[in-house]
Amino acid sequence: MNKTELFDKVYGCLLGGLIGDAFGAPVEGMHYKDIAEKYGKVTTFSGAGTDDSAIKLIICRALLKHGGYITMDELAESFLAHEEFFELFYIPVRNMYYKIKNDITLPVDAGFGNMHSSSSAMAISPMGIVNAANPRQAAIEAYEVAGLVHSGPAAFCRDGAAAIAAATAEAMRKSTTVDAIITAAKAYLHKKSAKVMIDRINAAVTLAKEVGNYEKFREIYYETSLEYLICDSRETIPATLALFYLAKGDVETTIIYSANFGRDTDTIASMAGAIAGAYNGIAGFPDAWVQHIEKENSTQRQLAADMTEITVKRINEWKEYCRNFN
Repeated sequence: MNKTELFDKVYGCLLGGLIGDAFGAPVEGMHYKDIAEKYGKVTTFSGAGTDDSAIKLIICRALLKHGGYITMDELAESFLAHEEFFELFYIPVRNMYYKIKNDITLPVDAGFGNMHSSSSAMAISPMGIVNAANPRQAAIEAYEVAGLVHSGPAAFCRDGAAAIAAATAEAMRKSTTVDAIITAAKAYLHKKSAKVMIDRINAAVTLAKEVGNYEKFREIYYETSLEYLICDSRETIPATLALFYLAKGDVETTIIYSANFGRDTDTIASMAGAIAGAYNGIAGFPDAWVQHIEKENSTQRQLAADMTEITVKRINEWKEYCRNFN
């Protein structure tokens, strides 16, 4: 299984997300000018990531336990089984956790009223993995489970999660392009209800195309597109996709651009790294990055093998379903 092209892309997706998270963690919350003043340019990483990677593992384990399909109930169950990560959780995730742990609400209602953030989108790439090359289904399933943390007035956070999952699923396709991945991120969102997210993505990518330069894009984005909270998905998701576009999908460039962008760097770099990793596969990574992860976090290869197996299982189930209509 671990010699297949699918495994290569799954492993790339997981490592891209983890490495991006680790790259961005030390400079999270900083202005890009302050990053430049303190570090010059962030080009190395260490550590095992933040809550982005912890929640991603929670999602992966839920998918593996339940045959590759999960609802909010199964994801809630997985959160409760990983209390060791609680201190890493951000405010809306903690709110959700308290509600389900203490039976204050049902899981399907736990996301209502929580503060908006990127807490679902930043970890949602596993939903793209199990829906490899099927961005429509990835968006549907991601929107469902993201409701555990965000729903109601903060539903645009679910739109962001659906966009990242769809982009990841499209990136898993054997023959795809950067433009196709950007298009997939928007194509399966609710046309009216998600208009804010669609418009923000369009604006960011259009700006990236017009300026064609990372530094200039970053400068203008800061002037025109920042939200009050650095973790607001209306800021992070468009930035993620635009940086992936400016980097032409290259893994190293995408992650370094994201880590030096400032603001919610660990989340942006984790999302962008996952998409770029799925797009290029593990061969697209610098050897030193892969060797570092395999030395410090050896569980990632086995996790990739397990996620590949469950993805193949889902694909075979769909093939069997289709054979009923031959």
